[in-house]
Amino acid sequence: MGAQLRVYKRRIRSVTATKKITKAMEMIAASRVVKAQRKVAASTPYATELTRAVTAVGTGSNTKHPLTTEPETATRSAVLLLTSDRGLAGAFNSNAIKAAEQLTARLESEGKEVDMYIVGRRGLAHYNFRERKVAESWSGFTDEPTYADAKKVAVPLIEAIEKETAEGGVDELHIVYTEFVSMMTQMAIDGRLLPLSLEAVAEESKSGKDEILPLYDFEPSAEDVLDALLPRYVESRIYNAMLQSAASKHAATRRAMKSATDNAGDLINSLSRLANAARQAEITQEISEIVGGTAALADATAGSDK
Repeated sequence: MGAQLRVYKRRIRSVTATKKITKAMEMIAASRVVKAQRKVAASTPYATELTRAVTAVGTGSNTKHPLTTEPETATRSAVLLLTSDRGLAGAFNSNAIKAAEQLTARLESEGKEVDMYIVGRRGLAHYNFRERKVAESWSGFTDEPTYADAKKVAVPLIEAIEKETAEGGVDELHIVYTEFVSMMTQMAIDGRLLPLSLEAVAEESKSGKDEILPLYDFEPSAEDVLDALLPRYVESRIYNAMLQSAASKHAATRRAMKSATDNAGDLINSLSRLANAARQAEITQEISEIVGGTAALADATAGSDK
């Protein structure tokens, strides 16, 4: 076997091994994205009813709550960025980071300071590499987030917005995550969680205004009810965003690994053709050498007979 043929054979073995790995990762991601979609669907009824409850309390009373009251002048904002702990997901992480960068630039152009809160090692690595300050970060659960994880993330964010800005608090809370639209489409979007816009929440919950306008009697008080409900609302929104991001990441991984598997197959076919051509060239060379050697031997024999 010639040197060139050995090179092709070695590359074919290497690409074949890679193809097996990418195919396995594609199948794993496909199974995980189905589970993530089910979790997103299961969390929707709770989030919807909780939204209705928050809207009812907010519009059915005249209570002013720090989580529903617009500040006269917002000077400091918090941005929660959801990324993944692992790569191999195409442009999933880069799109979310790009959306966070655009949001940060817009907030800073409005004269606001921005505190970054990051979920996922990929997003944290991006900011650490650029030596940019991160208020707090979390990792280790992005593939399969739980409600306990969302609650852990929500606690410091709610505490930050309940504080005065002079004490290190923030006036606004924004979230950047990847929305799962379909297996082929995932969109990095941003939205404001706090202060809560009751009109926007009412529209999101698809409940008409007439349904929530009548006054209610709240026990012990509307403010206490809001104190209990609004953190749950934030937790449910963050949890839903985490599930959306997890489903989007698995879909992006499946798509990226399928593309890698297809490319590996094409490369194997191309290398096989080159290996066949090299083998044919070797055979031709060997035949030519045999024929040439035979002719030379015949000429030598004929000369000695004379």
